Amino acid sequence: MFTGASVFITGGTGFLGKLFIDKLLRSSPGLKKLYVLVRAKKNKEPIKRLEEQLNDVLYDRLRKEQPNFIKKIYVVEGEVNQENLGISETDRQLLINEVDFIFHGAATVRFDEPLNVAVGTNVRGSREMLVLARSCTKLRAYVHISTAYSHCTQLNIDEKFYKSSLDGDKLIDLVDNMDEAILKNITPGLVGNYPNTYAYTKAAAEDVVLKHSKGLPVALIRPSIVIATARDPIVGWIDNVYGPTGVVVGVAVGLLRVLLCNRHAVADLVPGDMVVNACIATAWKTAKDYPGNHEDAPPLDQAPPVYNFVSSEENPLTWDNFLHLNRRYGFEVPTIQAVWHYILLFTTSEFLFNFYCLVLHWIPAYIIDGIAVLIGKKPVLKVAYQKIEKFSRVIGYFSCRSWKFSNQNVQSLYKELCDADKDIYDFNIAQLDWKMYFYNQVRGIRLYLLKDPMETVPQGLKRYFKLKIAHYFILAMLGFIVFKLLSWMVCMFL
Repeated sequence: MFTGASVFITGGTGFLGKLFIDKLLRSSPGLKKLYVLVRAKKNKEPIKRLEEQLNDVLYDRLRKEQPNFIKKIYVVEGEVNQENLGISETDRQLLINEVDFIFHGAATVRFDEPLNVAVGTNVRGSREMLVLARSCTKLRAYVHISTAYSHCTQLNIDEKFYKSSLDGDKLIDLVDNMDEAILKNITPGLVGNYPNTYAYTKAAAEDVVLKHSKGLPVALIRPSIVIATARDPIVGWIDNVYGPTGVVVGVAVGLLRVLLCNRHAVADLVPGDMVVNACIATAWKTAKDYPGNHEDAPPLDQAPPVYNFVSSEENPLTWDNFLHLNRRYGFEVPTIQAVWHYILLFTTSEFLFNFYCLVLHWIPAYIIDGIAVLIGKKPVLKVAYQKIEKFSRVIGYFSCRSWKFSNQNVQSLYKELCDADKDIYDFNIAQLDWKMYFYNQVRGIRLYLLKDPMETVPQGLKRYFKLKIAHYFILAMLGFIVFKLLSWMVCMFL
């Protein structure tokens, strides 16, 4: 499909973007050019950021198969939240003349982002991208990557557009013309029933797509919670601690001991490589079916197709299954970075969550930080648990609820692929073996996030055994103290 074609992607330095770069170049050796939008960050030039990224183990297979792949990459300096994407006129004209396919995945994924920042990146960025797409003379397909939770305020989510609580264009104007302090004060009222500014602005971005895509070959895909790779290019690769991955990391090192979670709720998780494959297949389908891409066929003025890429419809997994499998395979390869033995309590009660956090997080944190100060070391646990509690409350909204998604468009899309493409661009979530997946995932987290090679497993097992002894010794001591206190109280009242 991409032979002789040029592709433009945004979000290329994010988790999915990194996978996009690998997959597009490796699966399509005939690709003409891959344009990647990158912004300067921390005094690093965009090209330097991408060069450092390409040294990751993720690209080892690509380097082996295509040693000169970097020559096909063109770094476009810019930023999605700026007017005209912050792209120079020279680069903009280059994109207009050369680009055949666009994958827009850039977004801020911080759930607590200030509304003006979230709107700038997620909503204005989406509008600016569509303005650019309309100018592209060779455009065959444009894929907008949203989220399955863009309309999480309702429990049944079909593959269609929904009315946004506030028109996307009006939201941009509001943010542009309102004082930041006032905007902060009215944010709760604007966001309403949405759990955070991320989901709220992703819904507004979909409204922008619907309004500004008329006459363009556009499709929208909504992946659910994205986790580590299942297969491609390496199993279990992950580079961030967002969402469920953060839970696994926190539990693995012995810091996370309480979770806001309904164990029986559905954990709608999808591997990152499958998301990328589904996006590429969506681009193929859009280019193939869009009337305006065919000679003498006028473009249709209709809503773009929507694809809900989720696991709950064909291969459901509960949070209880998720935690059980991670615990089962995690105990086989404990990390040497563990600071305490496994303990994890679940609750959907805000009161119990706060109580458990006090007993299992905050009291130990203040005791250990106090000891650290006395011996002249820097206290760290208070700050760590502030971040953990904030993270727990964010994920709690999604781990305490279940949604019903339809995904007939995704199922039909997979069936349309030929056998060879079904293997190369596999996104058949129904055939994913969750047991094997999590076996690989915990090892991937150990290797790629904790930087703990498999060679240290024997040391990890020894360390974990010592922590286990210490854990049960302290429990026994606490039990003894409680027993003595109860005995003393009984004697006092008798």
